[in-house]
Amino acid sequence: MIPRIVKLEEKMIIGQNMKMSLIENKTGFLWGQFSPRLKEIPNRASEDKISMQVYPPMYHKQFHPNKEFEKWATVEVHDFKNIPDGMKSFILKEGLYAVFQYKGLSSDSKVFEYIFSEWMPKSMFEIDDRPHFEVLGKKYRNNDKDSEEEIWIPITEKQKRLHFIKV
Repeated sequence: MIPRIVKLEEKMIIGQNMKMSLIENKTGFLWGQFSPRLKEIPNRASEDKISMQVYPPMYHKQFHPNKEFEKWATVEVHDFKNIPDGMKSFILKEGLYAVFQYKGLSSDSKVFEYIFSEWMPKSMFEIDDRPHFEVLGKKYRNNDKDSEEEIWIPITEKQKRLHFIKV
């Protein structure tokens, strides 16, 4: 699985969020609260849904499945003029992303194991401290082995490390 490297332009999104961990995963509950309210958002930029994770600094370097992060159920919008009650706005800042096309169950963590333990260490990139997200487009179907989505991982080029030899 080879990603495409994309420079994301700034995006405005509206949605709902909650704190959770991988052990106490409340994603289904969050989307269950958000999905019925999609029709309340009049200025959507597309029909895609965005499942976003905002991790605290050093989350991936000091990983533990009990560590909390912020999960968002969102959609992209043209502006923030009409934010429904109980929803929040968020600006996804521009930056580089590795975009993986994924087909399979969203509950299968093997794709993330591959990205973080195989692809990332061998690549010329490292994880950047920006939100991670999945674009759930027309071919996305929850809990379906034929479901398709895009996984967007924020990246930055690895710092070149100079090694000096004492003489």
